[in-house]
Amino acid sequence: MRNLYGVIGDPIAHSMSPVMHNAAFLELQLNHVYFPFHITPDSLADGIKGMKALGIMGFNVTIPHKEKILPLLDKIDPLAKAIGAVNTVVREKDGFTGYNSDGLGFIRALKEEWKSDVSNEKVLIIGAGGAAKAIYYSLVYEGVHSIDICNRTKERANELVEACPFPCQSNVLTLKEAEENLDKYTLIVQTTSIGMSPNIELSPISLQNLKRDTHIVDIIYNPFETKILKDAKKKGATISNGLGMFIYQGAIAFEKWTGITPNIEVMKKVVKNHLGGSTSC
Repeated sequence: MRNLYGVIGDPIAHSMSPVMHNAAFLELQLNHVYFPFHITPDSLADGIKGMKALGIMGFNVTIPHKEKILPLLDKIDPLAKAIGAVNTVVREKDGFTGYNSDGLGFIRALKEEWKSDVSNEKVLIIGAGGAAKAIYYSLVYEGVHSIDICNRTKERANELVEACPFPCQSNVLTLKEAEENLDKYTLIVQTTSIGMSPNIELSPISLQNLKRDTHIVDIIYNPFETKILKDAKKKGATISNGLGMFIYQGAIAFEKWTGITPNIEVMKKVVKNHLGGSTSC
């Protein structure tokens, strides 16, 4: 009998997770299958009961359920609890346990694509939404000591920093203040939707004061190179898009479900082929 896995969200038809995970299962010759489940917000509680009844061994969680699912689970991992969002659920002996692999996936990708030790970097995060929170908390959890956040409104960024249960030296800046002090950072992480297709000529921030050899990550990968990444390359910076974060958050979920590390290259290849080199999940 096949073990069942899946992803829940609303909408869900666009999700790349089934393509990626089924390819990884096949490559390892595992008798598992991964399905998308369309669950609306008003049926989330019933949906989780249904996942248990179906014998689902694990599933991913995407918009808009990452926060609302917490009280419906039997246990929450400490990092996911701190972030206040779950994107991976594992069936364990005590029921469903929720984890957050978004930020950890970002860190794994960063270490592969840039450098293995990021603890001493001076980091600027652009944006203060859910992705920014997962990345901020995970970087602090990883041991990064200096992380500033800039956002259109300081209030939301202040809330993010003040709620973090882990110690970190952080300043909250306006976009203008960040632009004026951009040369102090060695790593800049763009977490907003600005620059995503079809608005590919937009950038959240001016890079006029960017220091050469800074590394910039934009978690968007539709397009693969956003305007901020193109501008950064012209200034002599190194760049990464969000594809690695997506692959590695999936790989972490895969490991939690199966106890096996998937073939990352297989996962990357199938996603890139499916995207055609230009679109996002």
